[in-house]
Amino acid sequence: MKRLVLLAYILLLMPNLAQAWWNDDWGYRKKISIDTQQLQQQGVKPAANGLAVVRLHTGNFGFFMDLAERGNDLRFIAADDKTPLKFYIEKIDTTNEIAIIWVKLPADMANEAEPSLWMYYGNPKAVEASEAKGIFDVAQAVNYHFDADTVLDATAYANQPSAASNTRVEGGAIGDAAAFNGSQTISIAATPVIEMANTVGWTVSAWVKIEQAQTNGVLFQRDGLILSVRGQTPVLNINGKELNSPADLNLSAWHHLAVTGNADGFTYYVDGKAVGVLPLSQPGFQGSISIGAAVDGSRGLIGMVDEIGIAKVARDANGLNFMALMQGQNSTLLTYGEDASPDSEEGEESYLISTLNNVTVDGWVIIGILVVMFVISALVMMSKAIVLSRTVSENKKFEAAFSNLGTSNIANLDHQDEDGQSDFDESPLLLSLTGNHAEFAGSSIYRIYHVGVQEMNKRLVKSVGANAGDQGLSAQALSAVKASMDGVLVRELQKLNSQMVLLTIAISGGPFLGLLGTVVGVMITFAAIAASGEVNVNAIAPGIAAALAATVAGLAVAIPALFGYNYLGSQIKMVTADMHVFVDEFVAKLAEQHS
Repeated sequence: MKRLVLLAYILLLMPNLAQAWWNDDWGYRKKISIDTQQLQQQGVKPAANGLAVVRLHTGNFGFFMDLAERGNDLRFIAADDKTPLKFYIEKIDTTNEIAIIWVKLPADMANEAEPSLWMYYGNPKAVEASEAKGIFDVAQAVNYHFDADTVLDATAYANQPSAASNTRVEGGAIGDAAAFNGSQTISIAATPVIEMANTVGWTVSAWVKIEQAQTNGVLFQRDGLILSVRGQTPVLNINGKELNSPADLNLSAWHHLAVTGNADGFTYYVDGKAVGVLPLSQPGFQGSISIGAAVDGSRGLIGMVDEIGIAKVARDANGLNFMALMQGQNSTLLTYGEDASPDSEEGEESYLISTLNNVTVDGWVIIGILVVMFVISALVMMSKAIVLSRTVSENKKFEAAFSNLGTSNIANLDHQDEDGQSDFDESPLLLSLTGNHAEFAGSSIYRIYHVGVQEMNKRLVKSVGANAGDQGLSAQALSAVKASMDGVLVRELQKLNSQMVLLTIAISGGPFLGLLGTVVGVMITFAAIAASGEVNVNAIAPGIAAALAATVAGLAVAIPALFGYNYLGSQIKMVTADMHVFVDEFVAKLAEQHS
C-alpha cells in the first residue's frame, strides 16, 4: 500500500519535474528565452515564423570545446522539447569562442506565455543540420548575409548579384557586412522572382551604418524607388515624392531601415517604427536593382550594409519591429539559461555554480594559487593555535608551581633529565598534540627557567671552588644569568613568530592576486564582446561576474588570515609579556637567595 501511495505521489509531481530530454544522444542543453517584458514595453509580440539571432560567446556559453567540428552537433528545439527548429550557423569560431546562429521560431510562439527554445549540443557523432535556405519562408526572395567574400543569396531562390564590388568587413550588425566607399556597388538583374508588385505586397529591408554625413548615399534603388541617406537623415523617395525620417541616424551605430508596399501605399520604417506613408504612384517595381550606387553624378553610399532582404509580401509593423529588436547589435531580447545534462540535478543551477562555469582558464589558474595559499594559511593558523594554546596552558601550570617556591629552593622545579626539551625543539605541534613529554616541557617559561637554573648552578660551583662556604653571586654573575635567560627568551620569540610571515603574505598578496584574475577576466570578456560585436548586459554580465570570482577568492584567503593573524599575534604578545615578567621575577628571587 505504501508503495502505491509513493508511486501516486511521484506521478503527481511529474509536471513539476524537468522536461524530458529531446534525444539521449545529446549530452547538454541550454534554455534560451525571449524577454516578454521588453517586448510588452515596445508593444510587440514574437513574429510568427520570425528569426532569432543566437549570439554565443564566453559571456553566455562556456563549452565551445565540447562542440563538434563546425558545430555539427548543434540542434534547436521548440519549447515543447519535441519539435526541431530550422537554423543556420552564419559564423562559428571555437578558438575565439564566438558563434552567430539564425533560428526560425515556431509559428505559434506569439501565443506562448513564456516564449523560449532549447539549444542542444554535445554529440560528436552528429551530422551537420545547419541549413541556410530552410530558415526563410517562401515569401523571402532575396537575403544577403555577406558572410563570404562572394555575395550569395541565402534563400532557396538563389538570386545572385550580377555584379558586386563591395568589400566584406567584420563587425557587421550580424556577423560580417558589406562596406561601400562611395563608388562600390552591388547590382541585381531583374527577374520575375523578385518582382515587387503592390497587388501582393513587398518588403525591402536592410541594416545600415554610416560613420560620416552622406551627400546622397543610396542604399537601395529600383525604378522610381530610392532608399538613401542624406546628411544623417534616412530618406525614402518614390517617383520624386520624399519621406524623411524625423530622427537622424547616429554615426557609428547600426540602424534598421525598411519599406513596404501594397494597395494602401508605401510605408517607411526606421528601427522598426513607421515614420510615414507615401501614396501609390505606380503598380510595382520590376527593373534591375542597385545597392550603394551613386545618383545624379553624386557619390554613392559611404558606410556598411548588412542583411539586405527583399520579400514578396508586405511585412506587418509587428514583424518589422520584432526584426529590429531581435537582430540589433545591442539586442537584449534573448536571455541564456544554464547548461544542463541529463544527470544534472533537477531545477535551476545556483548563481554561484553558473558563475564558476563561466570562469576562464586564466581565472582558474589564479583561483588555484589562492586555494593553495588558503590551505597553507589555514594549516599555519591551526598549528599555531594548537601550539600557543598548549604553551599558555603549560606556562600557567609552571607559574603556579613557581609562585609556591620560596627563595631558598628556587631550583627545585628544574629537571636534569630534559626528555621533553628535544621533542619540543623537533616538533612543537607534535609535542602539543601527543602530550608524551616531561612536565612543563611545553612551557616556554620553563625553558627560560631551566637555562637560568643551569647558569646559576655553574656560577655557584665556581664560587664554592674559589672560596668554600661562600654561596653568593656577584652582580656580574646575576647579569650573566639574566643575559642567558634573555637569549633563550629571544629564541622562544622566534619560535612563536615562525611561519607568521605566511599569514602576512596571504593577507597582502591574496587580494592583489584576486584583482589580477579579475582584471584579466574583464579584459578577455571585453575582447570577446568586441570580436562578436554584441554589446548588452547579457553579454557583459556573465563574464564580469566570473572575473569577479577571482577577487572573491582573494578576499576569502585574506580575511580569515587577517583575523587569525591578529588573534595569534595577541596570544604571542601575552606569552611574550609573561616571559619578560618571569625573567625579572627569577632574577629578583635569585638575588634574594644568593646575593
